[in-house]
Amino acid sequence: MNQHTKVDIRHSTCPHDCPSACALDIEVIDGRSIGRVRGSKQQTYTAGVVCAKVARYAERIHHPDRLLHPMRRTGPKGSGQFARISWDEALDEIAARFDQAEREFGAEAVWPYYYAGTMGLVMRDGINRLAHVKKYSRFYSTICANIARVGFAIGTGKIAGVDPREMGVSDLVVIWGTNPVNTQVNVMTHASRARKERGAKIAAIDVYNNDTMKQADIKILLRPGTDGAFACGVMHVLFREGYADRAYMDRYTDCPDELEAHLVTRTPEWASKISGVPVEEIEAFARLVGQTKRTFFRLGYGFTRSRNGATQMHAALCIPAVTGAWQYEGGGAFFNNASIWQFNESIIEGHDAIDPTTRWLDQSKIGRILTGDADALKGRGSVKAMLIQNTNPVTVAPEQALVRRGFAREDLFVAVHEQFMTETTVMADIVLPATMFMEHDDLYYGGGHQHISVGAKLIDPPGECRSNHEVLQGLGRRLNAVHPGFEMTPRELIDATLKKSGHGDIETLEADLWRDIQPDFRTSHYLDGFAHPDKKFHFKADWANPPSGKSGLGPWEQMPSLPDHWTVIEEADEAHPFRLATSPSRSFLNTSFNETPSSIAREGSPTVMIHPEDAASLGIVHGDAVTLGNTRGETTLTARLFDGLRRGVLVAESIHPNKAHIGGRGINMLTGAEAVAPVGGAAFHDNKVWVKKATSASGRKS
Repeated sequence: MNQHTKVDIRHSTCPHDCPSACALDIEVIDGRSIGRVRGSKQQTYTAGVVCAKVARYAERIHHPDRLLHPMRRTGPKGSGQFARISWDEALDEIAARFDQAEREFGAEAVWPYYYAGTMGLVMRDGINRLAHVKKYSRFYSTICANIARVGFAIGTGKIAGVDPREMGVSDLVVIWGTNPVNTQVNVMTHASRARKERGAKIAAIDVYNNDTMKQADIKILLRPGTDGAFACGVMHVLFREGYADRAYMDRYTDCPDELEAHLVTRTPEWASKISGVPVEEIEAFARLVGQTKRTFFRLGYGFTRSRNGATQMHAALCIPAVTGAWQYEGGGAFFNNASIWQFNESIIEGHDAIDPTTRWLDQSKIGRILTGDADALKGRGSVKAMLIQNTNPVTVAPEQALVRRGFAREDLFVAVHEQFMTETTVMADIVLPATMFMEHDDLYYGGGHQHISVGAKLIDPPGECRSNHEVLQGLGRRLNAVHPGFEMTPRELIDATLKKSGHGDIETLEADLWRDIQPDFRTSHYLDGFAHPDKKFHFKADWANPPSGKSGLGPWEQMPSLPDHWTVIEEADEAHPFRLATSPSRSFLNTSFNETPSSIAREGSPTVMIHPEDAASLGIVHGDAVTLGNTRGETTLTARLFDGLRRGVLVAESIHPNKAHIGGRGINMLTGAEAVAPVGGAAFHDNKVWVKKATSASGRKS
């Protein structure tokens, strides 16, 4: 009774799929549980601020519904009927089913499938080592970043930009196509600092009046998929009114005269008709950018999740090259720092075992792959067995009607390694309980900043939870998958990876806590030239030869080389008069955190924002159940009347579980899986739909 609780403050990095990768100070209680989680003030990007959902991480890691034991399905697929089994039984059965699939149909019949449930390199990417060693079908990651990355790199030559902390010394911060209040709160930390200390302005450009736009000084509200038109209208004004820095462009860019001639017809009037942004707003924004040398463009993922997304990123990125903002501290652009890490993951992923003749299957096309689409299968055989880690495709993948049909196949064996009973886990044949990030060691980087770090194991996992690496080791032994990576501990893998990457050893990095590897000012601002061979920023994009990604996907031959509005989006039509974007919410992160009570309480049930005038024309009032549909499927959710978007635009925030929707069909019933040019990706915010009042289960109109 007289013993005192011992609370230690330990350090880690948030592993979730967010560019902030926040540095964390974590209360560890008696070495067994965690308490409060805070953003660390010792790391200059996190700067002591962390999002509310991670601050409440104890609610997630100690959740009573966590999976604790391996289980085998005992009822029909999707019934949720499982019986507890031992780890040996579970791993033996998975290995036996994988071996059977390989014997009967070839090694490519097995497809290990994963994504970014953790961004730690060991626990996220180790599954590739199993695929490479066993010659299973390889995994082409397309569901998130490809479109944005190629759009940025096509201009600069690599995926890196100005130190994001320089937002704090900017005079104008342009937050474009991202909602950091919901998705990467530290952007707002540095932008707000500039406003407080320098009187800087914050401009937000997005498709609805979201939480970030509500905090902005300048608000640009446009239609989905029209950012390229808006950017061209802005650049037209910059050239027309003398704000273009011709000396900078002559030295640092490829074809400024050709760009200027091209933009003559891309007037604000032209841009306004496409984007819905009034002419006077386009011109006022252009003049502000032209007059403000220290303008920082913080570009996001959201406005690239469109069939013309790569061209939209490139068009926006061209603006600071026209004004010469890259020359100044607090000026230029940033999207992601992927090119600065230089991590050599050859041991983690087993690069030495790659057989380039093994097919590469597109993550986003899982529905087509599992339902036998010959093109998606690369003209080869069906997938017969899967191991799924770090993702929930039965909720998050496009073309959900196909995904659900594919997972229901009786001849498909699925093992899912998870933390909770997700909708993918429900479809599994074998369920394996997984650790969370404080329960294993891993190596992290910050996509939205410049720090690398080791996240050490802080507490033991509950029940029989095992890490991704432990599962791969167990399967590797049973499948005779021989590779040094299977024999190493996570710490040994981290140490070897750091040494191969020129980052020293694990002990040194742990002593640093969070190591700042931001390149110097001249490099970050490309003052010695951009990363293309000619050292120029490219206004003219060579989409056939992008610096990043697997090229030649989608209608890449049709892509405009100069900034433009590429008319390849799903335009509204008579049958589908609305354009739908599925934007991220504040309290869920994809489908992570949608099991925690506080996040569920804040987000409530699935809703769709609709302009009051559009709602009135359809006889819809606030709170009505409405059905959205297109050729891919239908979903039913609750109408939320909202005038903070353009007419004809709908916004549904977050990926709620399918079962949370009326009728059990989620928002991704409406999204397509066509490859976005030029390197693939899914156009989650580019859907044409119809809307009608739903009929309730009782038969009455809702």
